[in-house]
Amino acid sequence: MVRDATVTRDSVDTPVEAMSRRALLTASAGLLGAAALAPDAALAQAPAASPTMPASQAPVRNDWLAKHTEDILEPGLPIIDPHHHLYDRPRYTYLFPDLLADVGSGHNIRATLYEQAGSMYRADGPEELKSLGETEFVCGVAAMSTSGNYGPTRCIAGVVGYVDLRLASRAKGVLERHIAISDGRIRGIRNGSTWSDDPVLKGFGGAAGPGLYLDKNFREGFAALVALDLTFDAWVFQTQLGDVVDLARAFPQARIVLNHVGGPVAIGPYAGKRDEAFAAWRAKIQEVASFPNTYVKAGGLGMKMIGFDFFEKPEPPSSQDLEKAWRPYIETCIAAFGPQRSMFESNFPADKGTCSYQVLWNAFKRIAAGHSADEKTALFSGAAKKAYWLDV
Repeated sequence: MVRDATVTRDSVDTPVEAMSRRALLTASAGLLGAAALAPDAALAQAPAASPTMPASQAPVRNDWLAKHTEDILEPGLPIIDPHHHLYDRPRYTYLFPDLLADVGSGHNIRATLYEQAGSMYRADGPEELKSLGETEFVCGVAAMSTSGNYGPTRCIAGVVGYVDLRLASRAKGVLERHIAISDGRIRGIRNGSTWSDDPVLKGFGGAAGPGLYLDKNFREGFAALVALDLTFDAWVFQTQLGDVVDLARAFPQARIVLNHVGGPVAIGPYAGKRDEAFAAWRAKIQEVASFPNTYVKAGGLGMKMIGFDFFEKPEPPSSQDLEKAWRPYIETCIAAFGPQRSMFESNFPADKGTCSYQVLWNAFKRIAAGHSADEKTALFSGAAKKAYWLDV
């Protein structure tokens, strides 16, 4: 198990380095926590579009979101949100106060899982170790939440971080450093592989290039991740789902969590061809799901590449609007993977450009209304606990 992984002396920070970083992080995080207590925390600064905002995300406009509110459906249903980010970039901020405002907006959010976002990388040192800064940062926030001083939700009960698995055999030592510096909070690693030669989709993809999950060096690093009992989060466009299939087949002992219902697209090569795109996506989703070591995150449908334009409307969508648009994708995933391997996710703040946290979880509850109590437990918390061995 990763929690018992052996870490050599030269693979971790020295006690002095660890203490100094922890002290600095605690001080910085304390300022964020104080801001969370401000009266206007629920209406945190509304970021505007800027070059640092991901192309896939509509700008978050809190004044626009406030135009539509709803009563909370099934307010007692326990939820683990297994996918959110934290950012602090020019004109694009989503930090602990913003997260607290969202998880405290009415639904019974028992815990959250942080997802790799490229935040707070170290400014110096070896390139392969810069992502340790993100792990340090979010674990400081996690420690604040664990204190109980910021409400009942256990924010960041686990972390999906980043290590470039193309480091091959060297990935093991870097993974161990993340485990050590996180005090065991690291639950997995994400290497996004979104890539397309389509000129439109290029703007929504990463820099990994084609075939990342098939790369020999990547797979050597992936084997080290599996040996440490870490989960792998896969983020691809639907046109790359075959690479996830190949990875799941090659590593049957791995836990692979497919992000954002497998990256369906309705732009670029599929502009104006939603039915055709959906049929191709559904076939590949069923293929990925045929491997019992795979899971799926049912969410991320508020991003621009999915092709829904709610963020362009004068009024924000209702949960009924989202239910109608999202149901075919989510129902397909649940039917393929089963409730025990499917988990609803917020993907905030990326999806916050489309809807509020209240409305998003109401939409999921409407979609899941026909499922049994046990199936709802799996969809809203159980699958996340199993995939990331969360003790909450």
